[in-house]
Amino acid sequence: MFSQAPPRTPPSRRTRQLAVWVLFALAVGGGTPAVGQDLDAPRPIDRLETVWIEEMTWMEVRDALAEGMTTAIIGTGGIEQNGPYLASGKHNFVLQATAEAIARELGDALVAPVIKLVPEGSIDPPSGHMRYHATISVRQETFEAMLTDVLGSLAAHGFENLVLIGDSGGNVSGMENVAAALNRAWADRPARVHFIPEYYTEDIYSCDYLKEELGIFQQPDECVATRNEYHDDYHYSSIMATVDPSTIRADQRLEAGLFSINGVDLSPLASTVANGRRLVDYRAEITARAIRRAIAEND
Repeated sequence: MFSQAPPRTPPSRRTRQLAVWVLFALAVGGGTPAVGQDLDAPRPIDRLETVWIEEMTWMEVRDALAEGMTTAIIGTGGIEQNGPYLASGKHNFVLQATAEAIARELGDALVAPVIKLVPEGSIDPPSGHMRYHATISVRQETFEAMLTDVLGSLAAHGFENLVLIGDSGGNVSGMENVAAALNRAWADRPARVHFIPEYYTEDIYSCDYLKEELGIFQQPDECVATRNEYHDDYHYSSIMATVDPSTIRADQRLEAGLFSINGVDLSPLASTVANGRRLVDYRAEITARAIRRAIAEND
């Protein structure tokens, strides 16, 4: 009678991990893989060329901080109605273009994920933009709590200058409140929060630049967010087109003969995109100048 073999002991978690690393090393020709959870492990590959934190690995962010990239830009956008032609994420799409341009203009900054949900009016009963489909609103206290946690996370990792910019006027009070509260609470810490109103308010909607530099004259000649019933203008449409022309429904509007805004023809599309890129650079210059000034004042 054969004796029964003793039950096989399953490999430990550490043993399984080591086996995975051995197989990986063999697969890549014997190279030594990095231990992904070792905080001091060297980065095994070249860094991706991006300023967006969400696109970076934790090692890439760690090394960027060590190299002096200690400014973080936090943009607040929104999901709201913008008429029949523009995507409801208008402000978020604009920030995709402008926040990156600002970081590259500064040279020592990274960009946090855009805060896409902001106060847009009362939810029940609906008010403001909430009266329109697609709008998503959050309470003021929710917005401020989100900003507080995001900024706290960035400060914990070693970012020293936390820059708040808002692409919508309704976001201002929340950013001001959070910046003031955290700067009081962090009086003994190296991190500082800088709310930069100039991003939005200096030459608001780029009205002067459009006329003086680009020769774009909209009608009526009123520099307000709703000079037309669509909550849209050349400034926003052209910047959004640099990210993705479908966000302004370029193809559909061309087919319907409706590719214009405030009396300004948006075709050819290539010209609108080129103007949008100039506007992005213009907003980046304004904002980078204000950021440098704010940081210098706190040194």
